[in-house]
Amino acid sequence: MNHSNQTEVVVEEGTSSKKFLVPFIFVVSLFFLWGMAHNLDSSLIPHLKKACNLNFIESMFIDFSIFFAYFIMAIPAGMILKKWGYKKSMIAGLVAFAVGAFLFVPAANSLSYITFLTALFIIGCGLTILETTANPYAAVLGDPKKATFRLNLAASFNGLAAAVAAYIGTRFILSDKSFTTEELNAMPKSESLAYFLEEAASVKLPYIILGSVLIIIAIIFCFIHFPEIKTKSIDGEAKGSFLGALRHKHLKWAVVAQFFYVGAQVCVTSSFIFAMQQGAGFDKETAGNYLIAYGVLFTVGRFVGTALLRFISPNKLLSTYSLIAIILCLIAVFGKGDIMAYALGGLGFFMSIMFPTIFGLGIDGIGDDTKPGSSWLIMSIVGGAVVPLAMGALMDSNKENVQIGYSIPLVCFLVILYFGLKGYKIAHK
Repeated sequence: MNHSNQTEVVVEEGTSSKKFLVPFIFVVSLFFLWGMAHNLDSSLIPHLKKACNLNFIESMFIDFSIFFAYFIMAIPAGMILKKWGYKKSMIAGLVAFAVGAFLFVPAANSLSYITFLTALFIIGCGLTILETTANPYAAVLGDPKKATFRLNLAASFNGLAAAVAAYIGTRFILSDKSFTTEELNAMPKSESLAYFLEEAASVKLPYIILGSVLIIIAIIFCFIHFPEIKTKSIDGEAKGSFLGALRHKHLKWAVVAQFFYVGAQVCVTSSFIFAMQQGAGFDKETAGNYLIAYGVLFTVGRFVGTALLRFISPNKLLSTYSLIAIILCLIAVFGKGDIMAYALGGLGFFMSIMFPTIFGLGIDGIGDDTKPGSSWLIMSIVGGAVVPLAMGALMDSNKENVQIGYSIPLVCFLVILYFGLKGYKIAHK
């Protein structure tokens, strides 16, 4: 990419490449942990919909709470990184993440959906700090020529978390015990309340364990030496600006494409269990097993996609995958039984390379505007908050028809297809 020669990495004196290994291993663990947070939502949404007696659009505020935090915290997270450095920023992100996880206990005890959403927002703030810090740190932590390899390696553990989180969610959060609205209305209030409290309680142990692991890792980080790596402009001070970065037409389209991609991914995973039950007729355990398979395919897809990028240009691979994703969404909307289940699982494979590919195409050739351009692309993650609300509203307005909701990610993939065919092109002046 043309921007790669704009900066040089400055490493503190006395740091050898071998000393990067241990810090890199712990940074990779962060990719896995925030992958866990996002992918547990796939089980959390259907479970809290039942435990808190929600409709679809209300349940989608689970995703909204996390991804809206990205929008709010994107700029503050950059300021924290600039002031505190990599190590302290990562510790701050871990602690905020843990505080949100522990808040699940009072939320479940009080059966308060607002408290759940507050906990998720705090988790989202912690994740924003971690992603803002860990992504660039993994890129520069070692030989510059291997930066792409390090990022892809770290990101593969983010994909691995999708499978692990699906397993934990299926085995420890989801339950097959459910009642219709009529059955709940016929119950004595004390009995229905006991049922809702029992359902909500199942989220406590997984999030207590998650929060405890986060605190332990934060403590370990305090005692590990992380080389403080800085970048400086080779040609002097960077001239890029936040608003000025949008003069690059392909960056603007990348921001739009990323907004819709994150929205599409969240829609697919958030409604996965619902769709498997409604369209394929599966019980929750079987649906959960397909969710695990989806996570595995997402991980495999990232490795396969990375290999294919050695032979196929990024925009062509992105366009091809987007077209296939559109077809799979059509099957998800109109299909029934196993074919619909296979289509949803397949989406994991073909979505796997979209985020990093859009990101890379968006900042290609923008020089000193790379950093503000990256900030715009991080802020576009807010699509994960907005787009699922549209999907929830569509499903509610169609008598809780989950399959029709997949027309929303279908539209998202159309936007990404346009970006891969035309929007990615750099406008030469």
